[in-house]
Amino acid sequence: MLMYLIVALALCAVAHADDWTPKTGEEIRKIRVDCLKENPLSNDQISQLKNLIFPNEPDVRQYLTCSAIKLGIFCDQQGYHADRLAKQFKMDLSEEEALQIAQSCVDDNAQKSPTDVWAFRGHQCMMASKIGDKVRAFVKAKAEEAKKKAA
Repeated sequence: MLMYLIVALALCAVAHADDWTPKTGEEIRKIRVDCLKENPLSNDQISQLKNLIFPNEPDVRQYLTCSAIKLGIFCDQQGYHADRLAKQFKMDLSEEEALQIAQSCVDDNAQKSPTDVWAFRGHQCMMASKIGDKVRAFVKAKAEEAKKKAA
């Protein structure tokens, strides 16, 4: 019994020792490439993702789940980590505002959805929020910047 208690306490300590840091743009690109290799998408699906359109299709859900897990913002036991979501995607919002948004999108999967459906649900919520608006504006600005450089 004492051994069980020690193991349980050790597991709790590990779960709360969070040395996670937000991923850099380069780390995110590598994760996306890795997840695309593990979860191949059609050219049409890739084109939609580049335009920040996320079809509710198994392949897309699995790709997004892979990305979220490798980013360290989602795990199949607890779902999304609101604090990590806020740090990774706060854009120019305060961390408090980003955290409130993230917390509103996190659920405990009471309906016992498959992991990819659970992750997709949270992703859709985030993209429908002020954070999603900021992400779309950021991607649009980067695309316009790239066009100017190419011209």
